[in-house]
Amino acid sequence: MKIQKILNILTLLTGAIAVTVTSLWIGKQAYSWLPPQAAAESLLIDDLISFLVTLGSFIFLGVTSTLMYSVIFHRAIKDDFTDGPPIEGNITLEVVWTAIPILLVLWIAGYSYQVYEQMGIQGPSEIVHLHNPLGMESAYAEPKDAPANALAEPVEKIDVLAKQWAWVFHYPERDITSTELHLPSDRRIRLALKSQDVLHGFYIPAFRLKQDIIPNHAIDFEFTPIRPGQYRLTDSQYSGTYFATMQANVVVESPEDYQQWLAQAATQKPSLANNQAASEYAQTSNQSVQTGWVTVPPAAPPLVNSPG
Repeated sequence: MKIQKILNILTLLTGAIAVTVTSLWIGKQAYSWLPPQAAAESLLIDDLISFLVTLGSFIFLGVTSTLMYSVIFHRAIKDDFTDGPPIEGNITLEVVWTAIPILLVLWIAGYSYQVYEQMGIQGPSEIVHLHNPLGMESAYAEPKDAPANALAEPVEKIDVLAKQWAWVFHYPERDITSTELHLPSDRRIRLALKSQDVLHGFYIPAFRLKQDIIPNHAIDFEFTPIRPGQYRLTDSQYSGTYFATMQANVVVESPEDYQQWLAQAATQKPSLANNQAASEYAQTSNQSVQTGWVTVPPAAPPLVNSPG
C-alpha cells in the first residue's frame, strides 16, 4: 500500500513538472507569434502575452492531463454498471478550487493594469473629466541594443490629425506636412493626437500601441521606436464607409536619415496628397445609377510636402 502511494506521488510530481516545463516552453513561443518589436513599449505587451499564454497552457495541460490519467488508469472494468462511492461535499476542496481562480484573476488584472499604467494609455474618462492631456509617465522598456541615454535625448514632437479618411502628420520643427509618418529610432516621440470629425483609433501593431482619439480633445501620446523599418498605421475604430482605406506608412529610420528626410521634404512645395477614399467616392458619385447607402463625403485631400 505504501509503495502504491509513493508511486502515485511520484506520478503526480512527474506530471506537474512536465506540465510546467511544457507551459513555459509554449509561453516562450508566443513571442514568435507576434509582429516584430518595433517600439520599446512592445516589450511590455509581449511579456504580458507570454505570461498569459504560459498560464493558460498550464491550466489547459493540467486539466487535460488529469482527465486523461483518470480515463486510462481509473476507468471502470468491463460490464461494471454499479454506482460509484457516495461522496458528498468537501469544504476544503471547494474553498481551494474557488480561491485559486480568484487569485489568478487578481494576478492577471494587477499585472495588466501595471502594464497599462506604464504605457500611459489615456482612457476616455480621463479625457472627459480633465479636458487636458495628462502628464504621462509612458514606458521605456530599454532594449539590449538601445543607447543608455535614449531617454535623455530631446523629445521629437509631431502633430497627428485624423479625419475621414486620412492621416495627416505635421512636423513643427520644419513646418512640413506628410501623409507618411517618419520617426527617428531610439528617440522619444510625443504625438499630439487630434480628430477633425469622429472617433478614431491610432494603432500600430508593430508598436503594440493603440490610443483612441476623441473629437475636440488634444491627446499627448509618447513612445520610443527602437527598430528601423517600415510599418503600418491603421484606424482601430470604425469611422465610416471608407474606414478600411485609412492607413498610413510608418517609417522608422536612424536620426541622421530622419533629419535628412526633414530637410528634403522642406524643399518640396505643398501638393495634394493621394487619397483612396476621395478617389473611390468620386467614382461612385459620377455613376449614372447610384447604388448602396448614402455616405459622408470624405474630407478634401490634404496639402502635404511629402505625400509618401
